[in-house]
Amino acid sequence: MSEVTLAPGRRLSELRQQMGLSQRRVAELSGLTHSAISTIEQDKVSPAVSTLQKLLKVYGLSLSEFFSEPVADDVPKVVIEQHELIDIGGQGVSLRLIHNGNARRTLAMLLETYEPGATTGEKIRHQGEETGTLLEGEIILSINGQNYQLHAGQSYVIDTGHPHSFTNASNQRCRIISAHTPATF
Repeated sequence: MSEVTLAPGRRLSELRQQMGLSQRRVAELSGLTHSAISTIEQDKVSPAVSTLQKLLKVYGLSLSEFFSEPVADDVPKVVIEQHELIDIGGQGVSLRLIHNGNARRTLAMLLETYEPGATTGEKIRHQGEETGTLLEGEIILSINGQNYQLHAGQSYVIDTGHPHSFTNASNQRCRIISAHTPATF
């Protein structure tokens, strides 16, 4: 079984142990509670994207690096099948990364699905920019203290260096296709 196919909590636990860190130290460095670290590592809960991002920052990994399977081929794939997409979401948010194994890529694309009431959690922040189009439903984009209500057919462009979050406050599923730079966020 490859590292990437391990349950996320178990993989986080292995990363922590490889770095010689205690759960308490990771809690201090990430701003999370020791209890949260323990619960996540036992795979009792699936962390929100923002929580996972805090943990991965401690380990020096991006979300896409954490979930990507190294590709043995020297030639990156051109066609990626639906079952090969890497889901880096959790808690009602599916963020399916389109990844061909090219470690030098500069652009990443996500197929995002937000169930009713789902949110990315606390505001996410990473250097780069992002653009997306709502394919279905509606979403609230919060950035720079402002909320933007977006509906199917509308698009957004944001500087991801500003804290931002997405919340589906509606009673229907929302689907978005987005692209962001850098490819590792």
